[in-house]
Amino acid sequence: MSVTTTTHLNFRGAARGALDFYQSVFGGRTVAVTYKQAGNVQDENEADWVMWGEVVGGNGFHVMAYDVPSQLPWHQGENPFFVSVRGEDTEEISALWNGLARGSTIVRPLAPVQWAPLYGMLTDRFGITWVLDVTAPYSG
Repeated sequence: MSVTTTTHLNFRGAARGALDFYQSVFGGRTVAVTYKQAGNVQDENEADWVMWGEVVGGNGFHVMAYDVPSQLPWHQGENPFFVSVRGEDTEEISALWNGLARGSTIVRPLAPVQWAPLYGMLTDRFGITWVLDVTAPYSG
């Protein structure tokens, strides 16, 4: 079993530009899924915003990013990133979740979602927001 950690950057309408910029610097491939593509549009003005995106370079570089929808609080400089922990084993991710959850504020409970067998978000007692999920093949 293994897990990876990745910096997950949070924007409001600028995620695609940031991903394109980081790809131009570090190389690799960019994947970006919009709220429209995911069938999760809450505001038509944000339909083309990035719901999930990443740049993965052959040199080991990896960064994730998304656009925080307007119905959620966001201010640049406050909570500008998450730490993403991804794995392939539901038991391993669940155990890590249970450990991190002690003394934490649950933002989204760990549960199956449309895009992953398990996904959850919490803010730990030190103020760091963690996203844990079990990877699923991208079927874009």
